[in-house]
Amino acid sequence: MRIGTRIVLAAVALCAAPLLPKSAQAWPDRDDPFTLTVDDVGCRSGRAEVTLHNQTSEAIRFDLQADGESVATGSIPARKTIARQVRVRKGSAAEIEAYSLNDRQPGTLIDSSRVRNDCPWGHHRGNLPFTGPPTDLIAKLATAGGLIVMGGILWWYGSIWPRSTP
Repeated sequence: MRIGTRIVLAAVALCAAPLLPKSAQAWPDRDDPFTLTVDDVGCRSGRAEVTLHNQTSEAIRFDLQADGESVATGSIPARKTIARQVRVRKGSAAEIEAYSLNDRQPGTLIDSSRVRNDCPWGHHRGNLPFTGPPTDLIAKLATAGGLIVMGGILWWYGSIWPRSTP
């Protein structure tokens, strides 16, 4: 590619840059009537606390589902927060979804979250099994060993190059 062509392509890119959007968004802007927050599962109760916060100035009807089954239905007063408990079986996970219910669009998905109940159970409650040394320690040791080997190779190569020829 010739230099003139490269300059033209660079100029086109610079002129087109202001026409691009300032930021890209994963989801289109929409005004969700409420927000969903899911806490971790409590090991004693086996339940996750789900908090719904109404952001509007009117009451909102909602439907809370866990793995496709309705676990709570009701309404959230204007600018208030409510909390519901969702049961998650030990050793499993649940997909928690919040739907907004209104006359125009019944069952509009607002947000979803996956929560896992990985609490220990059985006679070793409170003690996790030994699974070996921590991964970050092994990675640091491997990096240090690689740096030492690479330094040795560079030292040796620097001692033989460039050689003077007679």
